[in-house]
Amino acid sequence: MTNESNNSVNPAGANERFEELGRGCYAYSADGCSNTGVIVGERGVLIIDAQATPEHAERVLEKVRGVTDKPVKQVVLTHFHADSSLGANAFEAGEIVASDLTRRMMDTRGAEEILVARERMPDLFETLPASTTISLPSLTIASSMSIDLGGIDVRLMHLGRGHTTGDLVVWVPGSAVMFTGDLVQTSAIPYCGDAHLGDWTRALDRIAAFRPTTLMPGRGRAAIGATAVAQAIETTRDFVTTLRDAAAACVEQNLGLKDTFAAVNDALASQFGSKTDFELNLPINVARAYDEALGLDQPQIWTRERCADLKDALAGIEPVPPAVEEESEDAADVPENPIDRAATELVSDNDFAASLLEGDGGGSQEEEEPLDLSSEDIVRLGDDEGPDSPADVDESDSASEPKVLMEAAR
Repeated sequence: MTNESNNSVNPAGANERFEELGRGCYAYSADGCSNTGVIVGERGVLIIDAQATPEHAERVLEKVRGVTDKPVKQVVLTHFHADSSLGANAFEAGEIVASDLTRRMMDTRGAEEILVARERMPDLFETLPASTTISLPSLTIASSMSIDLGGIDVRLMHLGRGHTTGDLVVWVPGSAVMFTGDLVQTSAIPYCGDAHLGDWTRALDRIAAFRPTTLMPGRGRAAIGATAVAQAIETTRDFVTTLRDAAAACVEQNLGLKDTFAAVNDALASQFGSKTDFELNLPINVARAYDEALGLDQPQIWTRERCADLKDALAGIEPVPPAVEEESEDAADVPENPIDRAATELVSDNDFAASLLEGDGGGSQEEEEPLDLSSEDIVRLGDDEGPDSPADVDESDSASEPKVLMEAAR
């Protein structure tokens, strides 16, 4: 079965690739599938994002067993979406790790996410058992966590809102490899249905501040070399900002959703129309950008009914009511949404993320001691123990750590 809405004529899972990114670091990718990262240390294996189904996860495991027989210690879920998480249990890991906010999004949105994902990408989820439920994490983190795999140090970090409220990235400083999940894309356009478009670019700044020389995106081939990494980050930034700004301009002109979709499509098609997932993701992307321009900070939950309403609205059959949060007289009696509260406490002014960018203006106002980054967290380009591809490194950039962190604030 093919997935033509993904701009692909290949079945999901075709053209498998398993490539080494750096010492102990690998990326698994295949047509129509989310990527999976693999880090192999002396003590075991860490998996980053778990594929859409147990069957796809088993295909990743076959590749892993080709390079090591060590057990899978942890599966890290960079976010809650079904195409990256539902294969987690197939790895039989000691722990499944995610951010606190990803867990909360699983609790509030996970069941609907599975139903919607099945409808949007039926070929990808074709082998998913009907009884499949959310792969819940056994361990959650608020901001950062270090893992010693034995000879390889790994850092899990929440750098702020972007693709979702609770995105994690995985950083391997000894190899200058970054696994970003869907915060960065190369050959595909991002899915923005649960995004915070106004914050996404700051998360990209923080990724760039680490100066990775290799980056595994959410889908497609890895970016190899500092130039390719910078291009992947900037291409993602261009998409997010064009989507956000075009939708905001339409809202300022009081255009409806159908006309906004047409205008945003025109703004994006010339640069991004040939990329994977453009036609599939654009309606939901525009709907989220439209909502955010209207002032809706937290994305609405995507249900099958809401997807059907969106399709009707874009066909001109019926309008979708504006997603503006209105205060009622009884607003004080309405329980606070835990996702809204958690986003305020842990994401909007995330202490750890703010500590990466001194003077960023997004730091917490609370008097808490910021989390420290050790000298090993930021790769100083040109160091003897740096990346395996010195040809891609400009030694003139080997500045001090504070300067590296400040560069993204400009």
